[in-house]
Amino acid sequence: MTVARSSLVSVETTPWYHCVSRCVRRSFLCGKDPDSGKDFSHRKQWIADRIKALASMFCVEVAAYAVMSNHYHVVLYLDKEKAEALSDKKVLERWYSLFQRPFVGKKFLDFGEKGLSKPEILEVKELIPVLRQRLYDLSWFMRCLNEHIARLANREDNVRGRFWEGRFKSQALLDKKALLAAMSYVDLNPVRAGIAKSVNECEFTSVKDRIVGKDKSKLMAFEGESEKKELKARISYCFKDYLELVDWAGRAIRKEGKGYIKDNVPRLLSEIGMEPKSFLAFAKSFLKEFGPVVGSPDLLRDIVKKRRIRYVKGITAARRMFVQKAA
Repeated sequence: MTVARSSLVSVETTPWYHCVSRCVRRSFLCGKDPDSGKDFSHRKQWIADRIKALASMFCVEVAAYAVMSNHYHVVLYLDKEKAEALSDKKVLERWYSLFQRPFVGKKFLDFGEKGLSKPEILEVKELIPVLRQRLYDLSWFMRCLNEHIARLANREDNVRGRFWEGRFKSQALLDKKALLAAMSYVDLNPVRAGIAKSVNECEFTSVKDRIVGKDKSKLMAFEGESEKKELKARISYCFKDYLELVDWAGRAIRKEGKGYIKDNVPRLLSEIGMEPKSFLAFAKSFLKEFGPVVGSPDLLRDIVKKRRIRYVKGITAARRMFVQKAA
């Protein structure tokens, strides 16, 4: 049974979300099609560019992303505080950078309230709170991403119809451990797929962009990366530690079941209390193990109580992954 998106996404519960969109029939519409031999790999850049462009228009930060041949992943932070701090004019400017301006919106931006009649002022005052909320709305962000790419691809192929599956999948990330696991899972997609041997070869991923310094300012900052006072939302650990973790995990995944690397366990895992063996197991199967929420067993049980449901997928997995075993 399909669950309404509004019941899966709540900024008050968590601002962090892992999302996945897959091409229709999971065809290789963004890579080399094994049946037809056509190569659509250039579309990966379309998706990466659109993700970063939308982040500058919405009040949404991109913590991680990976674009594959038949799907993509993003880990997003919905910045409600930033949206609420915007002036009315800034809200309209951001929204109309995406959509055509209605007449009253254009008049307000050109002349302010002085150029509007009383009914028009009332119309704008009613519209702005709606648009402000949309600027940190997950569904609107994903809609503007997927519809844009679908139009470009369909125009290129001279076809009509669906490009993506009906709905994107979203997972609410309830704590720092869930965020770390999701980001690592996303950045290591090419390694798991066998098309990259290390994080340095993970093309069309956020970790590769950060390593080479490409569009770094368009991605969410790690702790200590930016001196800007106005930058409040950030990933609460250092990129150096994160890179050590994903590099370690990537090398372990490449061993293909021969066991994990026992020596030189990354400092970040020890710092937040995650078991290396469990972390590596979920670096391969994170998406399948959890449902619409990811976090510690206690947090998942709280979700069950608040939503008055019987069960949420992932509690057993959370016990294995997020509960630190006694020495």
